[in-house]
Amino acid sequence: MKMDLMSGYKGVVGLLVGNENSSNEDRYVERLLDRISNGKLPEDRRNAITELQAVVSESQAFQLAFGAMGIPTMLSVLKEERDDVEMVRGALETLVSALTPINHPKGSSNEVQPAMMNTDLLSREADCISLLLSLLEEDDFYVRYYTLQILTALLSNSRQRLQEAILTIPRGITRLMDMLMDREVIRNEALLLLTHLTREAEEIQKIVVFEGAFEKIFSIIREEGNSDGGVVVQDCLELLNNLLRSNASNQVLLRETVGLDSLILILRLRGSTFNFNQQKTINILSALETIKLLLKGGSDSDPGKDTNKQTNKTTLVQKKVFDHLLILGVESQWVPVSVRRAAMRCIGDLIAGDSKNCDLIASKVLGDEPQVEPALNSLLRILLRTSNMQEFIAADYIFKSFCEKNADGQSMLASTLIPQPYSVNHAFLEEDVNMSFGSMLLQSLTLGENGDLETCCRAASVLSHILKDNLQCKERVLQIEIEAAPMQSLGAPEPLMHRIVKYLAVASSMKSQDGKSSTSGNSYVQAIILKLLITWLTDCPSAVHCFLDARPHLTYLLELVTNLSETVCIRGFAAVVLGECVIYNKSTDSVKDAFAIVDAISQKIGLSSYFLKFEEMQKSLIFVNVGSSLAHKSFTRSSAASLEDIEDVDENDLSGKKNMDNPILSSILDSNFVNLVKNLETDIRTQIVDVYSRPKMKVAVVPAELEQRSGENDGEYIKRLKAFVEKQCSEIQDLVLRNATLAEDLAKTGSTLQPEQRACGGSDRVQIETLRRDLQEASKKLEMLTAEKAKVESEAKMYQNLAGKTEAELSSLSDAYNSLEQSNFQLENEVKALKREGHSIFPDVEAIKAEAREEALKESEGELNDLLVCLGQEQSRVEKLSARLLELGEDVDKLLEGIGDDAGAAEDAEDEEDDE
Repeated sequence: MKMDLMSGYKGVVGLLVGNENSSNEDRYVERLLDRISNGKLPEDRRNAITELQAVVSESQAFQLAFGAMGIPTMLSVLKEERDDVEMVRGALETLVSALTPINHPKGSSNEVQPAMMNTDLLSREADCISLLLSLLEEDDFYVRYYTLQILTALLSNSRQRLQEAILTIPRGITRLMDMLMDREVIRNEALLLLTHLTREAEEIQKIVVFEGAFEKIFSIIREEGNSDGGVVVQDCLELLNNLLRSNASNQVLLRETVGLDSLILILRLRGSTFNFNQQKTINILSALETIKLLLKGGSDSDPGKDTNKQTNKTTLVQKKVFDHLLILGVESQWVPVSVRRAAMRCIGDLIAGDSKNCDLIASKVLGDEPQVEPALNSLLRILLRTSNMQEFIAADYIFKSFCEKNADGQSMLASTLIPQPYSVNHAFLEEDVNMSFGSMLLQSLTLGENGDLETCCRAASVLSHILKDNLQCKERVLQIEIEAAPMQSLGAPEPLMHRIVKYLAVASSMKSQDGKSSTSGNSYVQAIILKLLITWLTDCPSAVHCFLDARPHLTYLLELVTNLSETVCIRGFAAVVLGECVIYNKSTDSVKDAFAIVDAISQKIGLSSYFLKFEEMQKSLIFVNVGSSLAHKSFTRSSAASLEDIEDVDENDLSGKKNMDNPILSSILDSNFVNLVKNLETDIRTQIVDVYSRPKMKVAVVPAELEQRSGENDGEYIKRLKAFVEKQCSEIQDLVLRNATLAEDLAKTGSTLQPEQRACGGSDRVQIETLRRDLQEASKKLEMLTAEKAKVESEAKMYQNLAGKTEAELSSLSDAYNSLEQSNFQLENEVKALKREGHSIFPDVEAIKAEAREEALKESEGELNDLLVCLGQEQSRVEKLSARLLELGEDVDKLLEGIGDDAGAAEDAEDEEDDE
């Protein structure tokens, strides 16, 4: 297998050189190797190996020929001729030449690299690594030096293979660590080797630390002059960072053994001039990277990461690291921009989530008496005035870290926001270095009047941190009113929010005819101002009310969402602001309530197009790569060569790309804000569906509405019932129309996304499944609403029938009443007519009564006389009968006893019957 590999390498020579002399070079190398292996005279063999090293170091063709045939020969020399120091030196030097790339100016990028092939071939040789490590114990300086160079070359191209091999060799790493105490040249080579060896190799890192790496590293740094030292200091710090990166246990060992004083000493500037050359800049950047690694605390999977992180913070603060970072990042403006940026990011990491450190940075003052200034004021001044966008991002990160979950700090900064008179508010920042934090911020927020939108947007970014998740600060800043310019005809003060929206509109309008921004940075000016509005409106109905107080604001947002010349991010942010005007809208005004906003969105944009703005924003590079630009870059020898290229970032070409999001936004938009937008999107979708699922006017159908009120006549009752039924029918029609519109828009959204589903990746499919579930939920709600509509229609029909029946009955009653009134009217007319004809027609009723009375009296008197006559006759008969009875001897009194009583009793009985 090894012979096949060598023959394969050998066959590439012709492809590499591409001329007729390639075989001659193979034969020449072969002859030299034969003299080395089979030569009888030691001098001849040494001359042959010297000649071989010379040709291999000068030609790629000889390098390739040597790799195919010479590596086994050189390894044989190293194994068998250890006593011949010159031969061992020659073999090692020849291997170094074979592994060192030779740069050809005319070489093609696809050209075979013999040095890399030789490296791979040597690393595959059995016992190669153990043989080389054993050579480190030799007394000869050059043997150790060349051996370290070979190991470094192997690590450069076959790092993982060499790392695995060294771990299997007893005392392999110990021998390498011993080289750090060797002569300077050997030490420097050992540093490079260990730097390559410890990258992403946790087991090797632990062994290196156990062998006393920290003490040796800082000892070398001190010997070299700390940050003023050369590239050796850089190598030491790179090795240190490899040992600390994502390794909490090594960080604990550093803190508890060597301590952090030596690290802080590297950051200390010496002398009055603070001269910075390129190497010193890289050294300090590497030390700041060490600080950053300590502030991270370890790998994300380490359970003790947070505890270790907090302990590192406390220890660093005790060592006065704040003072050194403030000098590097804020106070000393002659420090290179790259160092200032890194120092400010370390300050942000120190205060993030730490209330004590936040209070400490708030209490710091910079400068000399009497010109002293709070550190936060100095940071704000740098943020507003720097010409370097990366420095602005670093300063903004400090304010973000200071305000995050720090309500007291936010309130402290908000309390300084006091409006100034127009003349003071529009003075240049340079004119008054003693301005308060709030005055400086408000002044910058209003510089849009002078066309300085970039400074305005930077101040808006700081204000968004002050307002985030703090309702008290949001309400307070809402009360701020900005004085208008004296020359304006309508010079009344206006709320700060209205002024900021005005500048947003100005930034949108400042477009040249070719669609590019006429001022640099407008592409992120709009996004940052929109971010402020999103943060301000979140969970704050008062802010929504203030925003909608100006009718043009809603119109402008609707136009911004549909403006295809704007970036995807800007259109998406504008859509989020519109959505917040729905979900946090508590207005009862029908012109600007949630229903009005949703209707405006539906009419001007369309729900399907509106929801697509969120999806486009989520898929944009800014959201996908959020936070990626914040990844800290370690400084190696390869990256140090390009330091001048990264020192000053040219942002002029960032704003000239049409319809592309500014890369700066990936630094401004942190993961917390992205998550906020995602959560708002879910709430906005739910709320808009809810608005469409219920009528605009809520009508409670209760039995009391159908009952006749006291004192209400039938006509009024029927009219009220008619109005009630008509109102219900109108609401039902409005509900049907809204449901139909919602179903149509959601259906369009689904049909638009279906073709993409076949070609999309996993994340897209998840989004589409989410949309499908939303559509299904909306369909279920629509079915429920349809059933409710049918029920309401049935009740309305029943009430209509009842009202019709009642109306018919009342109509018949009304007709009967009208006929009675007509009859009565006729009779009254007849009576009036008879009265007009006089008494001849009507008899005298009283006279007739008197005559009838007299006639009745006469008739009663006659009847009485007749009765008396009859009684007289009966009396005479009784007397005759009594006399006759006496004659016959009968007792007349006994016979008559009881006759009168019976008659009286009979009469009484008759009277009682009559009474009953």
